[in-house]
Amino acid sequence: MKQIDFRHGKIGYNILMTALPLLVAQVITLLYSIVDRIYIGRMGDYGTIALGGIGICFPVITIITGITNMFGMGGSPLFSMELGKGRPQNAEKIMNIAAFMLFWSAIIITIAAEATAQPLLRLLGASDNNIIFALPYLRIYLIGTIFSMAATGLNPYVNAQGFPGIGMFTVVIGAVLNIALDPVFIFVFGMGVSGAALATVISQAASAVFVVVFLIGKKSDQRLKLISFREFIENRKIAGNICSLGLAVFIMQSTNSLVNIVNNKLLALFGGDIYISILTIVASVRQIMEVPIHSIGEGTSPTISFNYGALRPDHMSKAMRIMIISMIIYTAVSWAAVFIWPSFFISIFTSDQAFIEKAVPALHIYFFAFIFQALQTCGQTVFKALNKKKHAIFFSIFRKVVIVVPTALLLTLVFNMGVNGVFIAEPVSNVIGGTACFVTMLLTVIPEIRRMRDN
Repeated sequence: MKQIDFRHGKIGYNILMTALPLLVAQVITLLYSIVDRIYIGRMGDYGTIALGGIGICFPVITIITGITNMFGMGGSPLFSMELGKGRPQNAEKIMNIAAFMLFWSAIIITIAAEATAQPLLRLLGASDNNIIFALPYLRIYLIGTIFSMAATGLNPYVNAQGFPGIGMFTVVIGAVLNIALDPVFIFVFGMGVSGAALATVISQAASAVFVVVFLIGKKSDQRLKLISFREFIENRKIAGNICSLGLAVFIMQSTNSLVNIVNNKLLALFGGDIYISILTIVASVRQIMEVPIHSIGEGTSPTISFNYGALRPDHMSKAMRIMIISMIIYTAVSWAAVFIWPSFFISIFTSDQAFIEKAVPALHIYFFAFIFQALQTCGQTVFKALNKKKHAIFFSIFRKVVIVVPTALLLTLVFNMGVNGVFIAEPVSNVIGGTACFVTMLLTVIPEIRRMRDN
């Protein structure tokens, strides 16, 4: 795989060559969970309820992903900045400290979550009907925590070294396995949701082995190495910097979990288990549509971070312009697609026509202001890439905790809008949160770029 030259390559080319493999990788990563849902939704008469059971597990899986990204996405901009400053040894140290935190966090999460799985699912809104699907899925999924955290958390350091193609293959290997094993375990062996979880664990293990082998090999400029507790304590300041920058990503993921919990409780109260299944599908469609947005953001982030460290403001400005224009165009097109062909997107997960008819209005409401998601992601990407922790953390909390949750509660409980109130809260948060994040980014970052240019 050809290595990308962040120092001398053209900005647009670097972003494209980083974003394209990331797009493929994220599409394939999405297949881990999406393929599970597609097969589970077609498990005979109980497929819809089983799908709702998997949806109950989402908050736990999302928090694990958030912790993973705290160390991966939190450390990789610092890693890129050190490379931009010409300090590769410092960059390597950042990666190894992040790997240390990934490993021990995975061990602690696995033990704690396995011990509390059943009461945890009840707390998240599991009913007697869907917990029989949620519990076995979650318990098996948790066994692979160390693999999922290694594969997802270490991949940003592969991309930041200029090897997005390798990063893509990290997830391609796992996804191909998952797609192949899912129908075998679910239908041939008759394991149902347990088979879907087992296929995911095996696939994540394959991805983890691939990325670790690459990072300890000769092709990697910065090598992955084991460090002791003593070395970790000696470098606790670096660990603190990784966590503080990654905290924004973690908060974004964990607040998604909070929103899921509140939404599931409200939907169970006003619509029953079927509306939890509808939310699971609507959220799955959104995951599909968001993949290119995240790919553009993560593809642009290393370029912004590297040029910030190298003190090249014009390169930063160009990278930001390309990102903003690309995201706005994409979200406008995808918004139109969802509104024109809503049944198509829902039918990916179920063939139940009565269910599809109920889900279409919810999908329309949920996606009403999707274009504003581009503004939110642009602002968050720039804040994270420039190590602006306070801004990144604030806007992670602001959209989900300050806007979505209170709006959902207000519309359902006070204005008696029922299940529609849950779905309306999402576009309201997109408009307010996305606009506020984007405008703040422009007001804070553009003056800094001008000062860098003047100096």
